[in-house]
Amino acid sequence: MKNFNPDTDYQQQLVALTAQLNGLEKKRKQLGWLRLVIFLLTIVVAYNVFVSYGLAGLLPTVLGIGFLLYLVSVDVANNAKIRNTKTLIRINEEEREALQHRFQQREDGRRFASSEHVYANDLDIFGESSVYQWVSRSYTEQGQRLLANNLLQAISLEEIKARQEAVKELAANLSWRQQWQAFAMHTTVTHRTEEKIDYWLKEEKEHFTGGYWKWAVLVYTFITLGTAIAAIVGLIPGVMFSSLYLFFLVFSMLLSRNAVQTYSHLNGIVKETSTLETLVSWLESLSSNSRHVQQLQASIKTSSASAGKEVKALKNILDRFDLRNSMFGPMFFNAFLLWDVRQMIALNAWRKRNSSKVYKWFAAVAEMEVLHSVSTLHFNHPDWSFPTFTSNHFTLEGKEIGHPLLPAGQRVNNSFSINGIGKIGLITGSNMAGKSTFLRSLGVNMVLAQMGAPVCAASFVLSPVQLVSSMRIADNLAENTSTFYAELKKLRTIIEMVKTHQPLFILLDEILRGTNSFDRHKGSAALIKQLIKEDAVAVIATHDVELTLLKETYPSAIENYHFDVEVEGEELYFDYKLKHGICKSLNASILMKKIGIDIPD
Repeated sequence: MKNFNPDTDYQQQLVALTAQLNGLEKKRKQLGWLRLVIFLLTIVVAYNVFVSYGLAGLLPTVLGIGFLLYLVSVDVANNAKIRNTKTLIRINEEEREALQHRFQQREDGRRFASSEHVYANDLDIFGESSVYQWVSRSYTEQGQRLLANNLLQAISLEEIKARQEAVKELAANLSWRQQWQAFAMHTTVTHRTEEKIDYWLKEEKEHFTGGYWKWAVLVYTFITLGTAIAAIVGLIPGVMFSSLYLFFLVFSMLLSRNAVQTYSHLNGIVKETSTLETLVSWLESLSSNSRHVQQLQASIKTSSASAGKEVKALKNILDRFDLRNSMFGPMFFNAFLLWDVRQMIALNAWRKRNSSKVYKWFAAVAEMEVLHSVSTLHFNHPDWSFPTFTSNHFTLEGKEIGHPLLPAGQRVNNSFSINGIGKIGLITGSNMAGKSTFLRSLGVNMVLAQMGAPVCAASFVLSPVQLVSSMRIADNLAENTSTFYAELKKLRTIIEMVKTHQPLFILLDEILRGTNSFDRHKGSAALIKQLIKEDAVAVIATHDVELTLLKETYPSAIENYHFDVEVEGEELYFDYKLKHGICKSLNASILMKKIGIDIPD
């Protein structure tokens, strides 16, 4: 395991980037003054040369303007570096905040939440202070969607192992990862842009596809420009040229009608295409020994050029296409050069070269976004472990398991194991003793493990499994659903899944809490018996101590655990440590007394 020092490394990055930013800001001021000096010097020199030598004054004018344009290009590049450096500074500042467990300003993934999902709501996968908000360093919509999907559904064991290998390598490559993130932050690559390109590639009718169009455009341009030159030198009268120009204009407009649909469809995606090009090129530049990363790089290769160059070629075509909206677009570029036809020919050639590759570019970017997110998690928590997997169902063996969303200073870790099928871990304990938090610790770490991420544990052995839970139940006024009925619906889903005998791991917190104590105990006991009969595996937290007596009937299937509380006077002290056996000390009476309920001793 790499010995990362995240806070120190981020601080060193900030020092270096701040110094770099100061140098770039200084250069920007120098360029500003230099442009002013060159401008004034050009005016003075050109004026004096004009006065003394006439038209010879054009030479210093042209040289001065040329040098000014060069300085402008240098300034534009310098400003881009300033913007990039500021973004990198922001990234490192936010990572230092995240190390202090302050990450609530990040996108929370709430749009991916579903009330019907089998564990997402119970485990705080989305929303404020959620797993998604804590893990995500994804800024493209494709990456955000993939990360959300991986949190909602385990990836295959082969994919887990490949991702673990890549993450271990990428975590150490801090500068490359942060630059990737900075590129992604500049302009969000959206699903809308991907869909636009996909539709154009697959659905939109092609125009100007015949090979003769290239020659036709060249001949047309030779005729139109030749006519213009002839008019300028007086070989043809102005009236004739005006008539010819009108014909050229109308003819070009008729041809341009076949370009309007394509232009309208692809219009507005240039900035996102530029970001995509930068990300793809940056991925191609990565030197990696990871087979997973190498496969990503191989997937985006094209036969003609690098993927980055191909995306840049598309961006350049769209940039040229935008000239049709300028004042000179229809009047000159189309009338004399058939500009729209030229761009359509270029787009057709681009489509022919790349139609089968584009979706792979977006997919590779999405996967790299997830790899970067998980690599950052590994870098920020180097003491966490990567889980190992076994094919034996069911196996869960974890040492020093903690809840990842709790700060290290507040987190209490517990070891736990459960092996075999038809097994129930039954946890009793006082109010606020840590039962629900422990269940969520198991659940969240299993979610992380099965997406290829490290887990908050000293070690973690798991067999691939579908996680399902019933912990946080709420009523639904819109559907006129009570809390009790909402829980019954959730339990019905779990029972139906259990009956399929698919590999499941079930987390249940306080079963049937919405009914009376007699029915609750009767129903809970029946459910536990049914889970054992169906060879299910579950960890159940309950206040119903009588359920622990089921171990006498099912000694090999049920294991009792508890969280304890120490009482000194009217004060409660929790150690949040999981212990074997049945809880003997309850705290509800003390808590009720503290709020003013008179309970006899």
